[in-house]
Amino acid sequence: MMEKSGYFRKTGSLAYDAEGRSHEIVELHIRGVRYAIRRADLARAVAGRVCVQVEALVHNWKYYLGSVAGLAQVSASGKALNIDLFGAGDFTVSLLALRTVLFGKERTAVIVKIPEGHGSQRRGMQYCQRQLEAGIT
Repeated sequence: MMEKSGYFRKTGSLAYDAEGRSHEIVELHIRGVRYAIRRADLARAVAGRVCVQVEALVHNWKYYLGSVAGLAQVSASGKALNIDLFGAGDFTVSLLALRTVLFGKERTAVIVKIPEGHGSQRRGMQYCQRQLEAGIT
């Protein structure tokens, strides 16, 4: 059984990366920790099934994007966004609920934890990690 672990929320806030550039973000609150996905990256992920980075979100007068905390990609069925947080586990959110948040019809979308032992999603994330490492080098 999947358990509720947090929520997705569009705030319209800007966050600054390490180079000082601002990005519109979508916030994830998972088990009391705040994360962010850049809104432009999230749109690419939903449209083209690419992996995007989930980054730590730090608030010190303004919002700042911290280190990469995980990866997110659309599921194989195309019905959910799967989130792999390094060391914290695997989570998912319905794409239908996520779209209602992105288009302003709802305020939040529920994020649930994927139970341990579901290895099919893990294989996809490992492939995604290899793609990101190849793009960095």
